[in-house]
Amino acid sequence: MAGWWRELLRTVRRYPWPTNVLLYAALFSAGDALQQRLRGGPADWRQTRHVATVAVAFHANFNYVWLRLLERALPGRAPRAVLAKVLCDQAFGGPVYVSAFYFGMSILQEKDDIFLDLRQKFWNTYKSAVPGPGGGRDGATSRAPGPLRRCWLEPPPSLQPAAGME
Repeated sequence: MAGWWRELLRTVRRYPWPTNVLLYAALFSAGDALQQRLRGGPADWRQTRHVATVAVAFHANFNYVWLRLLERALPGRAPRAVLAKVLCDQAFGGPVYVSAFYFGMSILQEKDDIFLDLRQKFWNTYKSAVPGPGGGRDGATSRAPGPLRRCWLEPPPSLQPAAGME
């Protein structure tokens, strides 16, 4: 049994980008399916497919590149470096991340106004991920495994509270 696990870890280390893409697709899809289940409605697999598509097409790739860039620009695990990475991620990565989700979902859902959800839900979603009072992150960046750091800290926007979602 330990042999397959070692082989899996070796493959993950050898191919981090595809692993990241598959992980994001799985986490975003599972998050969306769980959210639908918790709301008690019927499963909307088309919606889940849209969420997975946005995760694969944008979020996995953006976060892979963005977090590697942050690590190169601000190396280390010292509290000061971690704080700088979290602040940069919140200030620059967060708005891109949230905007891309709502924009991508609107396109896939073929909405007439592809910016409507973004305008209505951006601030509540963004605020729910900001550290501090009422924020969603716990500052655990240094504890999260490198390639999984974003997944560890920030649930997909489909799981975060947004205006008008009940």
